[in-house]
Amino acid sequence: MRILATVPFEQVLRDFVKEHPHVREGVEDEDNTNDDAEENLCQAQLVLGRWHRVALERADVLEVVLPWHTGEYGEHELIPPTGMTVATAIARLHELGEPYLHGNPRCAAKLEHHARAPMSPVYLSARPVPGPDYERLEAVEGLIHLDGLHRMLAWERAGRLDGDVTVEAYLAVEGVAPSARSAAGPEEDVRRVRRAVRCS
Repeated sequence: MRILATVPFEQVLRDFVKEHPHVREGVEDEDNTNDDAEENLCQAQLVLGRWHRVALERADVLEVVLPWHTGEYGEHELIPPTGMTVATAIARLHELGEPYLHGNPRCAAKLEHHARAPMSPVYLSARPVPGPDYERLEAVEGLIHLDGLHRMLAWERAGRLDGDVTVEAYLAVEGVAPSARSAAGPEEDVRRVRRAVRCS
């Protein structure tokens, strides 16, 4: 992993909302979970407070810890509440085979889409964030998924991480200078950023 730059949370959230809107063209899609991912980013800002833009090699991506994933509420659970790495989830997908794809059509459609779609940054945290998908996660630190589960799985399955390919990511890490926080407190800082991003 290579650190490219330290970036403010405003930029992280603005880039996320631009690339992954919850409502597209005025229509809310029931398969769209970008609002959940945005909440994960805000929780990471609250508990960690500093963000880096980083470049990940394939080995880094395979070690990313994925949280509980029910397979988009299909017939088969892909990732248990204790979590698993991208590498282990790929092995599980191979093990489950076609029955998983047929029994979990929403998850399969996302995997198929991201196997061909342009690659975009993923969002990670140096430790789990509060929330139901993370409360039973066994990993306490590392590269923890906040957004990009289907993308990382799809890229590896399609061989798009081979060679010298790097994946851009935003990584939340511990620490922020006291002067960077307002007197109103971290929760109000996050609300302020959300309002600013929505208005820009």
